[in-house]
Amino acid sequence: MSWIDQYRSKLVSVREAVSCVKSGMRVYIHPGCAEPEALVLALMERAPHLTDVEIVHLLTLGPSPYCAPEMAGHFRHNALFVGGNVREAVNNGRADYTPIFLGEVEALFERGEMPIDVAFIQVSPPDPHGYCSFGVGVDTTLTAAKYAHTVVAQVNAQMPRTYGDSFIHVSELDHIVEASCPLCVLQAHGSSELNRRIGANVASLIEDGAVLQCGIGGIPDAVLPNLMDRQDLGVHTELISDSVIPLIDAGVINGQRKNWKPRKVILGFVLGSKKLFDFVDENPIFEFHPSAYTNDPYRIAQNDRMVAINAAIEVDLTGQVCAESIGPNFYSGFGGQLDFIRGATRSKWGKPIIALPSTAKNDTVSRIAPRLAHGAGVLTTRADVHYVVTEYGVAYLHGRTVRQRAQALIDIAHPKFRDELSEYCEQQRWFQRNVCAEVRG
Repeated sequence: MSWIDQYRSKLVSVREAVSCVKSGMRVYIHPGCAEPEALVLALMERAPHLTDVEIVHLLTLGPSPYCAPEMAGHFRHNALFVGGNVREAVNNGRADYTPIFLGEVEALFERGEMPIDVAFIQVSPPDPHGYCSFGVGVDTTLTAAKYAHTVVAQVNAQMPRTYGDSFIHVSELDHIVEASCPLCVLQAHGSSELNRRIGANVASLIEDGAVLQCGIGGIPDAVLPNLMDRQDLGVHTELISDSVIPLIDAGVINGQRKNWKPRKVILGFVLGSKKLFDFVDENPIFEFHPSAYTNDPYRIAQNDRMVAINAAIEVDLTGQVCAESIGPNFYSGFGGQLDFIRGATRSKWGKPIIALPSTAKNDTVSRIAPRLAHGAGVLTTRADVHYVVTEYGVAYLHGRTVRQRAQALIDIAHPKFRDELSEYCEQQRWFQRNVCAEVRG
């Protein structure tokens, strides 16, 4: 049977496709901008006929109706990363959260620790050889599809074709639904003056020939515009957003000096707009791989001058980083922060960077804190942290004593909190009184 005949034989309506989901099953959903919304919505229509179905995924940008209170008993979400669309359900106890490094998620499927009954994926139409592309998101989905008992694919003519380890053959699909519609997009927000100041401080650490990892959000978006005068930058990252496009168009990001995978942007997925989707479509500079590949600290470290830029919610005066929770309330997840921090640490001339605003809640709370908030989780340990950046400057902590770390962090804290932070250090006997006076001055 040719792949064309196989394809036709597997074509079903969306309602027929999701009928393979039975009570008690675990369903994986393609995350990010690749969420197969048609399949998700059709599954919700089956809710009255289902009980105890577990929905597993990373960050998604589409709706999450399975987290609604009225879906209790029918569906329960297990978040491998807590996004804004599921955060309330997780913290209200209607959904679960599994803390895990992004680079280790796929091993759960491979080893049978988290067996997948059904995988909902979204792919491009097949090429002349019968291969569909995972498009904007290979991430953990290629592996989920490989180990799932049943694979249901939404084939979308608007899904770009991307290169790398980014394909699945029609023969590996069990049910196919043709549903062409716009992909989920990440809405961009204008960069604030605060983020621009932080971005300029981070950019001051980035040299010609550096290889970049930076995620999404105001701070990464504020870093990249400051790099237009650099030369021969490369990228090895878990994800990119629209902000890389001007640097690639200008020839700043060209990967010419990359010693590992030169001239290629290595990534797992993209989060952005249709402009970005069109930009990666059949663009040979982009090489997509599963997250277990992109986020492997050993592979990351193969890049000389690796610069990892990651955000934080708060940093205490010893250098401990909280980035997944606000106190005991889960906010995001482990993602790839520590994967890239450790990879950059082991890179020749590498620089692991944590960047954050100095305050929160309209300057009423210092994010450089004496202690992490009660219940807050440590994502990146004090021994892993090298650079911490705020709008007030750069603190270098690696190899420094607790007293030296505290002083460096106080120097980049908001001025209104520096006395308070110094007094805490005095109480802990990290500072002598004359040192406190010197810091305040």
